[in-house]
Amino acid sequence: MYDMYQEAILQHYRAPKNFGPLEGAQYVGEESNPLCGDHIALRLKVDPTSHRIDAIRFEGDGCAISMASASMLTEAVAGHTLEEAQRLTRDDVLKRLGIPLSPARVKCALTGFVALGRALHPEAVPARPA
Repeated sequence: MYDMYQEAILQHYRAPKNFGPLEGAQYVGEESNPLCGDHIALRLKVDPTSHRIDAIRFEGDGCAISMASASMLTEAVAGHTLEEAQRLTRDDVLKRLGIPLSPARVKCALTGFVALGRALHPEAVPARPA
């Protein structure tokens, strides 16, 4: 069974969904994982009336787990409202991967999720030193 999930991870890593720039994004969040060298920048365009995510894209680089997880995450929230995206949990993200992860790999898998949180809750993120 894990082979099926591993193949899905490799497919998302080799050809990530929603990868690339997004001009005019209203929401932007970034996160890095220095342990593995992962960096994800996530951008969203949201319809001002319905608060629905019209477009979501990410850029960055990293290990197969971080890139696949970010790709899967964009698919999970695309078309949903901001409120629905805010209800997504770390466990939801980890379940999508479908394989057991070591604590170090959990951090890789959650890099995109943290970037999404920074985009959706910029007021809750402490300022980073310049």
